[in-house]
Amino acid sequence: MHAASEPAHPPAAEPSRRRLMRALLYGHGVDRAAKAKARLGLAIAMFALGYGVIATRLIMFAAAPESHLTRRAGADAVATARPDILDRNGDILATDVRMPSLFAEPYRIIDIDDAVEHLTAVMPDLEVAELRERLSSKRRFAWLKREITPQQRAAIHRLGLPGIGFMTENKRVYPNGVAGAHVIGHVDIDNQGIAGIEKWLDRSGLADLHMAGLATDRLQKPVELSIDLRVQHALRDELVKARVKYKAKASAGLVLDPRSGEVIAMVSVPDYDANNPREALDPTRINRLTTGVFEMGSTFKALTLGMALDSGKISLRDSFDARGPLQYGKFAIHDFHPQNRILTVPEVFTYSSNIGTARMALKLGVEHHKAFLRKMGQLDRLRTELPESAEPLVPRNWSELNTVTIAFGHGLSVAPLQAMMALGALMNGGYLIPPTFRKRSQQEAMAIATRVVKPETSEKMRYLMRLNVEKGTATKAEVGGYYVGGKTGTAEKVVAGRYSKTKVLTSFTAVLPADQPRYIVLIMLDEPQPIPETHGYATSGWNAVPVGGAVIARIAPLLGLEPRFDLPSSDNLILASLSESR
Repeated sequence: MHAASEPAHPPAAEPSRRRLMRALLYGHGVDRAAKAKARLGLAIAMFALGYGVIATRLIMFAAAPESHLTRRAGADAVATARPDILDRNGDILATDVRMPSLFAEPYRIIDIDDAVEHLTAVMPDLEVAELRERLSSKRRFAWLKREITPQQRAAIHRLGLPGIGFMTENKRVYPNGVAGAHVIGHVDIDNQGIAGIEKWLDRSGLADLHMAGLATDRLQKPVELSIDLRVQHALRDELVKARVKYKAKASAGLVLDPRSGEVIAMVSVPDYDANNPREALDPTRINRLTTGVFEMGSTFKALTLGMALDSGKISLRDSFDARGPLQYGKFAIHDFHPQNRILTVPEVFTYSSNIGTARMALKLGVEHHKAFLRKMGQLDRLRTELPESAEPLVPRNWSELNTVTIAFGHGLSVAPLQAMMALGALMNGGYLIPPTFRKRSQQEAMAIATRVVKPETSEKMRYLMRLNVEKGTATKAEVGGYYVGGKTGTAEKVVAGRYSKTKVLTSFTAVLPADQPRYIVLIMLDEPQPIPETHGYATSGWNAVPVGGAVIARIAPLLGLEPRFDLPSSDNLILASLSESR
């Protein structure tokens, strides 16, 4: 036997490129069969995922045929869903309803003249020339009329016109009409917010959700406001009646919780129906509380006295000379009801003395005055959820004369809500809290609050406010059981660069209860007229103050304030409490 012979030709060495490729694909020492099985499983899983996504999309199309998923590419804007807006008690202020809209696919129209004739027969308000132009265009989609009635939809459907179709959209409705319109705002035809809270919603991310196709009504939580619809109705009713009674150009008012900064009610009359936003274009219907800026008159004296008492350089026991006009250069500062004597600090407040208030401000100086008003948020634009806000009108070159006039409310124009924020700080223990139109707890408010005056300063200011209702210029605001405090203001309006003697803005700021502040109220009347009942006067004590009393009498029970009778005077309750705390 012969030994097995060696192969004539040994196997050639595997090329290095192939070895490298095999190492990258399979690795070293790996079972190729197991590797292939794993890859096959991965491919099956990827195909299953792809088909699952397709199936999900088809189900969504079937379940929501009128949603954003079915809107044709390149079509005009479609009214998208918005969250409900609720008042603090859950009552609906704004909501969406589904409405049909009429559209055309011009390339499918067979007889344009026939379509125009039939459509205008059902909807005579359609403009014939514009309708014909849209039906004759080369576009694949064109709106013919947004928000038609169900009856119109049924009538057009029966016509059976090719190329004419319907799309169900969201229409924003405001069940309470004018109530709260300046706060809630309104939307355009595409359901996009263009004023008020509606605009704030879009700026706060709703517009981005629309762009991403995620703003469906099933994905949005209602927005809760701080507004109390009951209080809103009561406040508006009293302001409408006051505007008529005093023949005023406009009236406005708000209710604020100084402990949280929540705006409970805000009304500016004339207002508008949010369901008819074209009314908002009328310049007389602006929101005077945030969009307008005004010289607040003597209501600003509360800030001056607060500054004086907080400085530690002036006390309630001090006195100021009001025996005659305060001469400053060629200007003479007078009191409306001159006492022609030296006045104590409480008397300066209750007699609303321009002279005494100006002397206080001068004693502290221009820089101190400016710094205090800036600290109180009066020299910078107020920012809230409402996009509509105005910049205060501040003197460019602030001199001593500016300090003299601003001390009693002339020469500095601010948004009324801005002034109320500062008053809230004087009432709530000394904390400046930015106002809000959304629900906010006291704990949340204190997290963003800034202390601006001492607690004892706040106590003294509450005493002065109550004293003014007991025996000062605000006696007509007394409402039994609610221990109201208040300050009047009558500001001459600037007309053609000069202060008018006949056109005034009257205001009244109130706190209730004065010893334990829960709410502050502002009433404003623009150009009220003298009437027989006011004995020829048009000042705040004769119009804004009694309106404030009527408002308080209506809203206090709604706000859960229980009346307390037989309470002692401010000297024996608030001032005595302040003395004991020392």
